[in-house]
Amino acid sequence: MSAIDDLPPLREVIKRHELAAKKSLGQNFLLDLNLTSRIARASGRIKGATVIEVGPGPGGLTRALLAEGAAKVVAIEKDSRALAALAEIAARYPGKLEIIEGDALEVDMAPLAGEGPARVVANLPYNIATPLLLGWVTSDRWPPWWDGLTLMFQREVAERIVAQPGDASYGRLAVMCGWRCEGRIAFDVSPQAFVPPPKVTSSVVRLTPRANPLACSVKALETVTQAAFGQRRKMLRQSLKTLGDVAALLEQAGIEPTRRAEEIPVDRFVALANAWASR
Repeated sequence: MSAIDDLPPLREVIKRHELAAKKSLGQNFLLDLNLTSRIARASGRIKGATVIEVGPGPGGLTRALLAEGAAKVVAIEKDSRALAALAEIAARYPGKLEIIEGDALEVDMAPLAGEGPARVVANLPYNIATPLLLGWVTSDRWPPWWDGLTLMFQREVAERIVAQPGDASYGRLAVMCGWRCEGRIAFDVSPQAFVPPPKVTSSVVRLTPRANPLACSVKALETVTQAAFGQRRKMLRQSLKTLGDVAALLEQAGIEPTRRAEEIPVDRFVALANAWASR
């Protein structure tokens, strides 16, 4: 019996269902249910919420979310080997766990939120973590179908998500996330907490959507940030040459041409994107 419910310990579950982690699926399982409970609590008040989880594996975080009182957890799992273990959790929590077998990159999650908004809480497979995040924060629909993202990333990626102008990690990811969300690193997780242990420290990141982000085209912001950070060591008057009349664009956006991308705050990138889109 585990510390949070009357289901078997995760090591026993993994052994019984032969769930050795697959590198090809980016799997690293969290076996400490106290830690998975901490991740669940980091997302805010779970009781009564609908939660979307990506890559539940043997279900450690799934169990924590249900034990914390989630009204419903929708678990999206690509690995068919894990379905039987998740079905045991569903039987323990009747009507509260929906299991979807599929690739999270291809699943339309908005309808899963029901009347919404839902919350996303996940120990993301590292090989799809960034594409999933960008898909959530660049959605055409805003406010989005979710009211919070609590996600596990490699520490390096987490730093890139929450970086500020002037930070070494500040780049396109920080701009796209900072434009529409407020983000922070909640806490770090040691490699030894996982099976198998990754080679890097991980971090749990909490992102909350801004109710009224600055108006801007996603495509335009992606275009200008790609150009600016594609040659981040150069001054913007050089790195933005592919966008047309650089001097006019920078003047319209209120940016000095001798500045570099890593120095420009999100609101100025939005102004630059809007200037480019209006031409």
